[in-house]
Amino acid sequence: MASFNLTPSDPSAFILMGIPDLETAHIWISIPFSIFYVIILLGNVTVLFVVGKEQTLHKPMYLLLCMLALTDLSTSSSVIPKALCIFWFNLKGITVGGCLTQMFFLHAASVMHSAILVTMAFDRYVAICNPLRYATILTNARIAQLGLVGLIRAILFVLPMPLLLSRQQFCANRIIPHTFCDHMAVVKMSCGDITINRMYGLVIALVVNGLDLMLIALSYGLIIRAVLRISSKRAHQKALNTCTAHICVILTSYTPSLFSSLTHRFGQGIAPHIHIILANLYFLLPPMLNPIIYGVKTKELRDKVGKYICRK
Repeated sequence: MASFNLTPSDPSAFILMGIPDLETAHIWISIPFSIFYVIILLGNVTVLFVVGKEQTLHKPMYLLLCMLALTDLSTSSSVIPKALCIFWFNLKGITVGGCLTQMFFLHAASVMHSAILVTMAFDRYVAICNPLRYATILTNARIAQLGLVGLIRAILFVLPMPLLLSRQQFCANRIIPHTFCDHMAVVKMSCGDITINRMYGLVIALVVNGLDLMLIALSYGLIIRAVLRISSKRAHQKALNTCTAHICVILTSYTPSLFSSLTHRFGQGIAPHIHIILANLYFLLPPMLNPIIYGVKTKELRDKVGKYICRK
């Protein structure tokens, strides 16, 4: 494919280089990127469509799945289209405003994603530990309220990142060795004191991931305690099966995120392209796998999707 070598004429713009040391392989790397992105769009749009059309799926758990699908679409669409433009057309330029906007949306969607996983853990806790009151504790309206709280939290936590960076003076060399405007990658472009920016990014990562993982662990600790009190092995199995999909989603979501964050801050000896690939996996794997996991593990959703696929 022809390379147009379109770089920005505006000296204040940033240049996203893609994946360092693998520039010659960008076309080949774009193949799995584009395939994964198509699967992400098809899977998550299918979940939104089926839950929206089927009245019987208008329940708290499926509303949470819709929120998860929306955040998955937001995170992947904030990153992958620009990455494909770099790989296919060598369109590396991005304005400072565009860079900070991309940073805000991808990090806000990630924080929102984490909040939804916490709410899902609470949903499973109530369903297993207090099933008789489930319908009164977790109504659709309450799920919507929790979603709104998660959205407000994401905005309040993430908004200072681009605002602090907008006040920085950036160096003449504005080449970012990345496929997207990651917070730490842009921070390193500054010529001024970046102590506050570094500390704020690290604190937010620790507070969001640390607090949310602690709440999820607490929910599952209470679930395990409740399950162990049940004498029936069949009941044990049924209770644990209801959590399998959520546990798989947690693992696919937090593992790439934590690896990427830790290697970016503390992995100075790791090759740059490994940093970038790990960071991109976070925006590729969870959004692609989440609808598949819930589609396979949730019979009611699987049956409804099958009904639309098999309809002539």
